[in-house]
Amino acid sequence: MISVVIPHLNQPGALDACLANLKAQTLSHDSFEIIVVDNGSAIMPTDVISRFPGVRLLHEARPGPGPARNTGVAAGSGEVLAFIDADCRAHPDWLSSIWRSLHSSPSGTVLGGDVRIWHDASEHLDAIAAYESVFAYRFRLYIERDGYAGTGNMAMFRRDFDSVGPFAGIDVAEDMEWGRRARRAGLRFRYIPEMIVYHPARSSLHELYVKWDRQIAHSRNMAEGTPAWRLRWIAQALLVLASPAPSIVTVLTSDRLDGVGARIKAIAIMCAVRLHRVMTMLSLLRNRRAVAWNR
Repeated sequence: MISVVIPHLNQPGALDACLANLKAQTLSHDSFEIIVVDNGSAIMPTDVISRFPGVRLLHEARPGPGPARNTGVAAGSGEVLAFIDADCRAHPDWLSSIWRSLHSSPSGTVLGGDVRIWHDASEHLDAIAAYESVFAYRFRLYIERDGYAGTGNMAMFRRDFDSVGPFAGIDVAEDMEWGRRARRAGLRFRYIPEMIVYHPARSSLHELYVKWDRQIAHSRNMAEGTPAWRLRWIAQALLVLASPAPSIVTVLTSDRLDGVGARIKAIAIMCAVRLHRVMTMLSLLRNRRAVAWNR
């Protein structure tokens, strides 16, 4: 049995699409359960859940997707845990890929998969979607370079999750923090390209800025108190300021974009986002910033 855990906050339409895709999985339906954990929505998504018999809806009052996932894990009965976000859509073979890959991997392996931008194949990518197709969810990079998997597409045996412990709260990047503890516990991360979920592109530059503001605040909170953290923080900001030049090559050679127009649009948004990141990082040198998810 696989327990699929989905944290939710004020995204009923996206949750409906997510559940529809999970119900269309090629893996036998008696091999998995779906647990949605609401984290304080203005209106509980009971109408959405009622359209999908067998899906369980729980509530977690502590803010943050980490605590919501912990509640789902505790309520589940599967020997395998699979995590996906409410605004994602799973490829039909997502759970089958998880099952095959876990049982062909060494003991103590945590799986992370590919996250692609969802868009209608008949439509041209707008500037935001073009940028996010290259830079938004670089899960292979997170796993192979940074040693952690994003919780929007991650799976493991329950016994391995228990050996590490629950996800942290909203003040830190719970996937990165959990990954650090997992590595200390002796677990290893493996990238599975066939383990695919899709995420819609953000609708505006402002939404991209909000996403980065949250991630930068997480990183700042995790860095505070470490030796010479302010000097290292300034150095990181300078690296971000210089990063557009090599990233242009990444855009021009990416296999996730077609045509010159899409690449030019992606480069323009990339430069705007990098400048915003630098300004935000420098503004947080003196004071912490409260973190809220799904704004």
